[in-house]
Amino acid sequence: MPTVAFHTLGCKVNHYETEGIWNMFKDNGYERVDFDRQSDVYVINTCTVTNTGDKKSRQVIRRAVRKNPEAVVCVTGCYAQTSPGEIMEIPGVDVVVGTQNRKSMIGYIEEHLKTREPINGVTNIMKNRVFEEMDVPEFTDRTRASLKIQEGCNNFCTFCIIPWSRGLLRSRKPEDVIVQAQRLVDAGYKEIVLTGIHTAGYGEDMNDYNFAKLLRELETEVDGLKRIRISSIEASQITDEVIDVLDKSEKIVRHLHIPLQSGSNTVLNRMRRKYSSEFYKQKVDRIRKALPGLAITSDVIVGFPGETEEEFMETYNFIKDVGYSELHVFPFSRRTGTPAARMQDQVEDKEKEDRVHRMIELSNQLAKEYASEYENEILEVIPEERMPDQTNPNLLVGYTDNYLKVVFTGSQDMIGQIVRVKINKSGYPYNEGTFVRIMDDATNKNIKVTS
Repeated sequence: MPTVAFHTLGCKVNHYETEGIWNMFKDNGYERVDFDRQSDVYVINTCTVTNTGDKKSRQVIRRAVRKNPEAVVCVTGCYAQTSPGEIMEIPGVDVVVGTQNRKSMIGYIEEHLKTREPINGVTNIMKNRVFEEMDVPEFTDRTRASLKIQEGCNNFCTFCIIPWSRGLLRSRKPEDVIVQAQRLVDAGYKEIVLTGIHTAGYGEDMNDYNFAKLLRELETEVDGLKRIRISSIEASQITDEVIDVLDKSEKIVRHLHIPLQSGSNTVLNRMRRKYSSEFYKQKVDRIRKALPGLAITSDVIVGFPGETEEEFMETYNFIKDVGYSELHVFPFSRRTGTPAARMQDQVEDKEKEDRVHRMIELSNQLAKEYASEYENEILEVIPEERMPDQTNPNLLVGYTDNYLKVVFTGSQDMIGQIVRVKINKSGYPYNEGTFVRIMDDATNKNIKVTS
C-alpha cells in the first residue's frame, strides 16, 4: 500500500483542506504516515500570509526532499498559488498545485511517476468563480469539526496577499453545506465551526441567498447539531438579518471573532478596511444586545506603516472600551507584493515590539476580566483532550460555548461530549472547574453522574 505524509502550515482553512486532500488519497488506497517518517509521497500545504510563511514553507519542502529523495514531493496551498516558479526551482519538488484543482493532484503524481518530469498544475486563480468541493467526513482531531463554506476574498486590504493566493469570493452551494453538516453530526460531532477565507461573506456572490439564511437552515435542518460556531465575521457583515438570527438562535454560540486590525480611523483608512471605529463599535453594541454574555475575540495589527504613538493609543483605548475576551496581536509584517510593503514611514522593529508587548498585556487583562464574570457559574463544555499533567492523568481540557478554556477532572469517555462544569477559579489562559453532569443526547436533559 503506497504511503502519504502531510505537513500543513498556516491557517485553519489549510488544516481543513489537508483533511480533504487526505480523504482523496485514502479513497485511492493510500496509507497515512507521520511526516517525519519515510513515505512514498509528501504533501506540503503551504502558507504565504507573511514572508516568514514562505520561508517556513521552503524549509519544510527541503526537509521532505532530504527525508526520502525517491519520494514524490507535492506542494500545494497559498505559497504554491502565488509563487509556483520559486517552488519549482527547489531541487526535488515534483508536483505543484495551488489553491484549486486539488482533485487533479493524484493524477499529476501518477503522471510524474511515469514521466519523471516535474509538473506545474497552478492556474490563474482570479478567473475561478466556482467553489471547489472537497469532502471531509471526519477529522483527525475528533472533537470539533470545521465546515468550509466559502473561498476567496474581495476586500484587497493593503497589507494582505490573500486575494492573490485564494482568488475572489465564491460560496459553496447551500445544499452541499447542509449535507456535509449532517454527515459531520452523524459522525458524532456536536459542534461545527463554519470556516472560510472570508467566512461571513458567504452568499455575496449569490442572488437570493446569504449568510443569515444559511445559519437559519443549519439550525433547522441539521438533525442533532448542538453548537454552531462562526470562525470569523467582519463588522460590515453584521447585518440586521444576521443580528436577528443570532438573537433567535438556540445553537449559535456566544462567541464571535470580529477582526478589528486597528481602532484608529486614519490607520483603518491606510489599511483600506471598509469601516470606521464608530461603525464597528455600533455593530458590537447591537450584537451584544442580541447575545448577552457574548465573548468577542479579535485580530489587531500594531506598527502599521505610519502608525504614530497617538494612533496606537487610539487603538489601545478603543480596545479597552470594547472589552474583548481575547486578542490575537500581530506586529505589522511587510508582505512583498502588497501596497503596505511599499509604504513610506515603516515603523521600526523596536517600536513595534514595544507596542505588541503593551497590547498583549492589555489582552491578558481583558481576558481575565471577562473570565472572572463566570466564576462559580455552571457552563457547558466540550472536552477536547487530556491535559498533559503528570500529577493528575484525568485532567481534561475543553471550551465553553463562550470560548473559555476550562480544565477539570473527568473520564476519557467525556471527550467530545457536552458536559456541564462549574467554574471554581477563573483565569487566563485556563479556568479551573469541577465536573457536574453530562448532557444526555436523546432527551437533551441533564444526567447526573456520581463519581
